[in-house]
Order: sequence, then C-alpha cells, then structure tokens
Amino acid sequence: MKKFMAMFLASTLLLAGCGNESGENAVTSADAVEKYGSDTLKLYNWGEYMGENLISDFEKQFGVKVNVEYFDSNEAMYTKLQSGEAYDVLVPSDYMIERLKAENMLQPLDHALLPNMSNLVKGIQSLPYDEGNQYSVPYFWGSVGIVYNHNNVDPDVVEEQGYEILRNTDYKGKIYIYDSERDSFMMALKALGYSMNTEDEKEIQQAYEWLLDMNNTMEPVYVTDEVIDGMITGTKDIAVVYSGDATNILAENPDMSFWMPEEGTNLWSDAMVIPANAPNAKLAHEFINYVLTDEASMGNSEYVGYASSNQAVLDELSNGIFAENEAYLPRMDYEKDEVFVDNQTLKKKLAELWIKVKATK
Repeated sequence: MKKFMAMFLASTLLLAGCGNESGENAVTSADAVEKYGSDTLKLYNWGEYMGENLISDFEKQFGVKVNVEYFDSNEAMYTKLQSGEAYDVLVPSDYMIERLKAENMLQPLDHALLPNMSNLVKGIQSLPYDEGNQYSVPYFWGSVGIVYNHNNVDPDVVEEQGYEILRNTDYKGKIYIYDSERDSFMMALKALGYSMNTEDEKEIQQAYEWLLDMNNTMEPVYVTDEVIDGMITGTKDIAVVYSGDATNILAENPDMSFWMPEEGTNLWSDAMVIPANAPNAKLAHEFINYVLTDEASMGNSEYVGYASSNQAVLDELSNGIFAENEAYLPRMDYEKDEVFVDNQTLKKKLAELWIKVKATK
C-alpha cells in the first residue's frame, strides 16, 4: 500500500518512558556491537511513513546508526531485493509479504526477542498472509474508502450508492480515482458483489466493463499522491482514498467526510519483516520491538495519520485527537472486507485491463 504525507501534530502525550540520556548512562556504539554484533541497521521503508523522532530516538537509546532508504511501491522494493541488496528490516504490504515468504526471501522471527508483540491490536494479528505472525509484525493498517465534500455531495446518496456514486453522472468531472489496477478493480468487483480476489473470468470481465463505463461517462482524473492536496484544496468532490491519507484530508479540510462502502473494501496492512539475507538480524529484532512501544507507535501514528498497530495507542488516538476524524479508525471484523492475496497471474491480467480502461479516455 502507498501511503504518504506527514501529519500535522506532535504529541503531548507519551505513553512510555524516554530513551537513555547522555552522560555516564549513555549507550555507545561499542555497547551495541557487543550486544548485537553491529552498531548499524539498514531500513527500507515507504517515504513519509515514520514519526519525526522515531529514528533519532532509537539511535540514542541503543547506541546505533540507522541508514534509511525509501521505496514507492512494493514492486520496486521487490526488484531491489532480487538484485541482491541486503537490508535488515523492510516494511512491505500484505500480499508482497505472502510472495516473499513463498520465495524464501524472509527469515522467521524470534518471538522471544519481541515481547512488545503483546501490544498489538488483536484484529490485525495472524492475518491470512502470515498466520501466527511467523514472519511479520504489523506496522500500520487501514482500508480504502470514499472521501467526499459533504457540502456538494449528499451523505445519504454516498451511503446509499457506495462505489456506484463513482458512476453517478451528477458528479461527472468531479472525481479522483487512484491510479492502481488492484484498488480500482477492487471497487468495481465490490460494487458488483464479487470478491476482490476473484479469478472468475466473467466477474473480471464485468468489472472491466464497469470501469470502462465509469471512465467513459465520468471524466475521472487518475492520481496517486496528488489526491491528498487535491482534496484538501477542494479541487474535486469525490475521491477513492487510503484511510490514512483520508485522515490527513479530513484534518485539513472540514468540508470533507469519509465513507467505507457497505459492499466491502480492502483491509490492508504493512508489516515489518527481516529478509533472509539480513546481516544484522538481532538488531533488526530490537528495532521491530522498539517500534511496538507506546512511545514510538504514538509518534508514528500521530505524525503519519495511519492507524497504529499498538492497541493502547490506537485507543488513545481514536478517542483523543482523532476522535472526530471518521477516517482514522478502520473497520474491523466486517464480513465483506477482504485482504489482497498474492496472485501474480491475476495482477498481470488486471494491469493489462487497467491500461485499456485508461486508454479509452
């Protein structure tokens, strides 16, 4: 899942203790080398996906240096790994974790080194892509929904029509669609009452025709990151948006609301994993465990705007600064919501059809 744009707040609440202070109790790089065998961690993460102090606080507390590189898609990250590049921690999405597991590109986690897994939200543990969290620990999670300007779009119409509002010609020329074949086919398949993971040729063809009709009648604008600024400034009235980006939009523009269609949606999660060729697995475990602390999770979720995987932080924020923000807390345990499964044949087919959809403009 692509998630961008920093949040606007800095926390006044710290739910856990601070890191080591300077002076005689300071942890040194020599201490880190003695404990972990290394004083350097190599992290590969999405851009704009960490709290302002996450890395610096970890470095100070554990006497290490963190080198961070950024990717903008799961596929770009996968290509980099295949080239032989070695990282200690990655933060891929659910379906990509499934693929990395199947290709033996991940190492199993030592749960004894991850006591803070007890902090995890129960509803996002042991998901189908990694039952038992043998290889991954949730980092952020969320859903896909509809952001709309409630001054120009009747909330009752949004709730009644769901994804079909994207074909309601009353809003022609006023919608953004995320430029992603999987997310676009998800909304078409859900609108038709099908699974977003279907392999049925007839269902896929119907979804393709649904998208063609939307494309040919609605004059949609296909976007990626631009959707955030576009909706904040009110350029369009309707957009299909990741929940964390929607949190930012609603926080910046009070005219915007968020709706998760009753037809179901994509429940996604990005999770921390350790590659099979990671040179510093012990330090990687320490970093993953640190991210799960209340303090680190609070800083991450406040700043980025995506739902925390830490239950205490999720409760605090959803009842605190995000209490009035409809997008922050994703829907859980809804039978029509699904998690993407890894299916490279299907993904290739949908990508080809998506190109055809956009080519008809």
